[in-house]
Amino acid sequence: MKDVRKHAHELMEGYCKVCPVCNGKACAGEVPGMGGLGTGSSFMNNVAALSGLRFNMRLVHGAEQPDTATELLGFKLAMPVLAAPIGGVSFNMGGKITEADYLEAVLGGCVDRGVIGASGDGVPPFIHETGFAAIQALGGAGIPFIKPWEDKELFEKLDRAVATGATVVGMDIDAAGLVTLRLMGRPVGPKPLEKLKDIIAHVDAKFVVKGIMTPDDAKRAVDAGAAGIVVSNHGGRVLDHTPGTAEALPFIARAVKGQIAILVDGGVRSGGDVLKMLALGADAVMIGRPVAIAAMGGLREGVAKYLDQVRGELVQAMILTGCANVADVDGRVLFQGA
Repeated sequence: MKDVRKHAHELMEGYCKVCPVCNGKACAGEVPGMGGLGTGSSFMNNVAALSGLRFNMRLVHGAEQPDTATELLGFKLAMPVLAAPIGGVSFNMGGKITEADYLEAVLGGCVDRGVIGASGDGVPPFIHETGFAAIQALGGAGIPFIKPWEDKELFEKLDRAVATGATVVGMDIDAAGLVTLRLMGRPVGPKPLEKLKDIIAHVDAKFVVKGIMTPDDAKRAVDAGAAGIVVSNHGGRVLDHTPGTAEALPFIARAVKGQIAILVDGGVRSGGDVLKMLALGADAVMIGRPVAIAAMGGLREGVAKYLDQVRGELVQAMILTGCANVADVDGRVLFQGA
């Protein structure tokens, strides 16, 4: 991974500093690029919220070889980890590799390690078109995410997403704040409950709503018929001064746990972070920037190596907190004080 990160640093110069600790401080305000919007506080809050959590270490147990496998949204996963939808290599990552090579690396590396990756959407059209092609080439092994466009573009893209063979399709409703798209004549926006119901009913696949940060929005996603949500503030790239996702997650989990699949992204850097998010109520975790860096620096093999690292860290953390399998993980994993 040192070689992968070194190569990524060379290729992403001017767009991502590939910092030893990816916490949003050195890239605050660098959008386009890999930074967070404005002060960068939303990005930084994601990382800080996770780093502030501590584990209860337990060793008097029999969880010597934890099972990291889980099932989610019809997928059998080797571990509760997915690659988050990040696209726009030329705008955000320096453009030193093609969008096609990048997506093949992310989605293919995930398949190689028994998990699932997601593709993104945006302007110009090659961003979503390349994602659709990569998912189709892998026999539908991926989740295409579409931005919350106005009706005609939205429904056309959703139909094309399903045509890739994907069994799960998502909408990153948190992209509603991307005013640059509206200025380009491609408006995105929030969706009221009745419209969200219509959108989900239109799609012949399981539907995931990404960008949920409050219990009331989570309940609306359930009411609209979504199969899953992603607790996400869009990597801190759409609204400054939001809480970290690990702060919002427990409240959302208490409201809808068991009614809908709960995924979360934001600040996840290690297998230990994955375990923390599971303990807070997530069913699975999406990882964004670190996977993008691994793809840039090492293509498909780089992504696979990074996922190996995450799984190794997750196994170690499960052993040291007494978790025999993913279902064992709950709030007792985390230190709450005396």
